[in-house]
Amino acid sequence: MKTMTIRLITVLVIFLLFIQNITTAQTVTNENETIKLFNGKDLNNWIFKLKDSSFDPATVFKVQNGVIHITGNPFGYMRTKDTYSDYKLHVEWRWPSEATNSGVFVHAQQPDTIWLKCVECQLKAGSAGDFVCMNGADMKERTDKSKVFVKKLADSSEKPFGEWNTMDITCKSNTIEVYVNGVLQNKATNVNLNNGSICLQSEGKDVEFKNVFLTKLKH
Repeated sequence: MKTMTIRLITVLVIFLLFIQNITTAQTVTNENETIKLFNGKDLNNWIFKLKDSSFDPATVFKVQNGVIHITGNPFGYMRTKDTYSDYKLHVEWRWPSEATNSGVFVHAQQPDTIWLKCVECQLKAGSAGDFVCMNGADMKERTDKSKVFVKKLADSSEKPFGEWNTMDITCKSNTIEVYVNGVLQNKATNVNLNNGSICLQSEGKDVEFKNVFLTKLKH
């Protein structure tokens, strides 16, 4: 009888440890969840804003051959319907015909305006990795309050037009780090925003995006 009791207790302990391990694994999975912001097929989970409202957004923001194609004219952006905080965002972009201008907005606040309150991670040719503090956004590194730009830290790490580039943006609490093709280009601290929508900008001429996804970070 005693031996049977010990066996039952042992089995119970093993079972409880097994359940605990499953729960822990599920928690880790959720904390490191990857969210595809672009499914390669359509833009159904995005909202569009153009400076000239007479334009049909469908003529500016398109999916062609599995990538997002933005004409750049008129100025505006596409933003996620959902808001996010504490994540690593991965974006790939290229200039299909000539190097021009665009940007990735993080912590974008509503209401939708041209331009909204957010931090822009600059994609402008030659300046990819600069920060632009838009419409009231701020950070410690913006020491000259008469300017909205915070210049990147390193020489340009962009590729020639026609080639795909990567931008990885880590937003955690009130900090933002930006890597362009694996090179740390900027870091912001004491940012006065820590959550919001993510936007891809229409500003100038044609730009393409693919593999747009984020990974949630552990708290």
